[in-house]
Amino acid sequence: MHEENHAVTRIGWLRAAILGANDGIVSTASLIAGVAAAGASEASILITGSAGLVAGAMSMAAGEYVSVSSQGDAEKADVELERRHLAADPEFELEELTQIYEARGLDRLLAEQVAVQLTAHDALDTHLRDELGMSAVSAARPIQAAAASAASFSVGAALPLATVLLDRGTSLPWTVSAASLAFLAILGALGAWAGQAPMVRAVVRVTFWGAFAMAATIAIGSLLGTTVG
Repeated sequence: MHEENHAVTRIGWLRAAILGANDGIVSTASLIAGVAAAGASEASILITGSAGLVAGAMSMAAGEYVSVSSQGDAEKADVELERRHLAADPEFELEELTQIYEARGLDRLLAEQVAVQLTAHDALDTHLRDELGMSAVSAARPIQAAAASAASFSVGAALPLATVLLDRGTSLPWTVSAASLAFLAILGALGAWAGQAPMVRAVVRVTFWGAFAMAATIAIGSLLGTTVG
């Protein structure tokens, strides 16, 4: 048996999940590290981290839903436009399809035959796929994206938040940063595995930008803590 398992079939929810988890880890860890470096109390740190988790999850869900819904609206508009073009000038649309297949390497006669047969089978679907690059795999799914993003953000944010329960001293900014970098490395590896991509590059990418974000917030938190103190 010949089995194919392409990563592109799960690109919609995978992108949202990786984005949510990454943002959950980085933003929550940065918040905790920043307020801890500023000298906040343990209660304030926990409240800040918890508020960041809830607000971030809701924000990610809303943002993904709105943005992917906008993509869906654009796709629907293109479908209606193509349907009108097919009804108004089918000869032009057939020639357009023929030229597309010629550009892909078919000779003129074969391109015409393919265009005629596919148009007879399903003209609209053929134009959406071959002219606009639209397919069921890449179709906008706002609810799926919102749910995946919110859930993954919550899980990601919970990891650095749990670190607060393990270290309640002055070393917390560094502890949560180190733990979060480990979480990010695992996330990068999992994302690369799920997307069948090079693992080392993915791990380096997420840990570098995570370290940069946390270093910046620790520096700002320390500065503000010194100034206020």
